[in-house]
Amino acid sequence: MMYTWIIVLVIIALAGILYAGKNGIKISKKESPSEILDRRFANGEISKEEYKEKKQVINSKN
Repeated sequence: MMYTWIIVLVIIALAGILYAGKNGIKISKKESPSEILDRRFANGEISKEEYKEKKQVINSKN
């Protein structure tokens, strides 16, 4: 009887994962600092000057 519940829960979890994948929902993709900076600039959250400044800082750490 206990195994039945485990199987049901696994099936529900797999269905949720497949549903999320088909609908384009991102499941915790870790972005690099450079990707975050690029996205923020593209969205207009930071100015060109801020972008260049922060990009230099990121590149100097690598």
